[in-house]
Amino acid sequence: MSLTDRPASRRTILTALAAATVGAPLVGQLAVSAPAYAGTENDLYDSNTDLYTSTEHPVTEGTDYGRRYKRHEQLDRYLSKPSAPPKTAIMAIHGGQIERGTSELCLAIAGYDPANVELADVTQGFHDYWMFEGMRSENNRDLHVSSVNCDDHVAVGIAASHLNVLSLHGCQYSQLNMPQTAIWPSTADPKLVVVGGLNAAFRAALVKELNQAGFPAVDAFAPEHRENLKNYAGGVTNNICNRTATGAGAQLEITEDMRRSLFGPQATDFDWKSGRLETWDNERFRGFRDACRRAIATVESSQVIL
Repeated sequence: MSLTDRPASRRTILTALAAATVGAPLVGQLAVSAPAYAGTENDLYDSNTDLYTSTEHPVTEGTDYGRRYKRHEQLDRYLSKPSAPPKTAIMAIHGGQIERGTSELCLAIAGYDPANVELADVTQGFHDYWMFEGMRSENNRDLHVSSVNCDDHVAVGIAASHLNVLSLHGCQYSQLNMPQTAIWPSTADPKLVVVGGLNAAFRAALVKELNQAGFPAVDAFAPEHRENLKNYAGGVTNNICNRTATGAGAQLEITEDMRRSLFGPQATDFDWKSGRLETWDNERFRGFRDACRRAIATVESSQVIL
């Protein structure tokens, strides 16, 4: 029985959350070795902790970067009818101006209006979320911390207390070294999504729903892509998307061409937060959001919390 098939108990989830809080090894960190991940040699900071506390390269929260998250209130006070905790969290650990468009997608997939998080945008329920967002007018790439080095206490705690994490990332099509096949999904189209993470069922649901909705997506673990996409596969256990109660999750590497296509036609509609917030509410963006939400619902429907 795989990690994605196995029922999880409330004790498992709470134990994982406690372990994350005190710095003990997480479930996912005990797994065997996995495929390689993108290098961190270009990162200015070794971790979120390093970024928050650095005296060599000091930054200011609220000016250089910001953090937003939401945990939904859960009550289980009745002996006769158990209430299951939330199963899935959405993350944009390189949001804002670092990997543009991922914050807006994170909020929308979690069930919120990206332009006003006080408003609900869907009626099918909500997901917890966590975002780290670059706020500078330039040089936001300096704020990038690799997924495997994300150690923000809230982010780690949220991941550990959920069965699933969907982590959203941005990349350039030219980085992927894709074979130029014209069959659907066309890997010659720079509007592409690479689906990774250690939860195979989650990956399969995301690939299926995105492709059916008209958004070309490939599984980074597919035999024909495994080698060229190994650095974008989210295939190591300490990637934040895999630091869940089950030790597995999913991530999307969304090319800039794809992300741009989800907003307005002008460059400023994508390049700046104000433009993205003004143009996100369109059929294409909503289609991408809804495809991800359907994939989440599919995965959650087979997960039993005892």
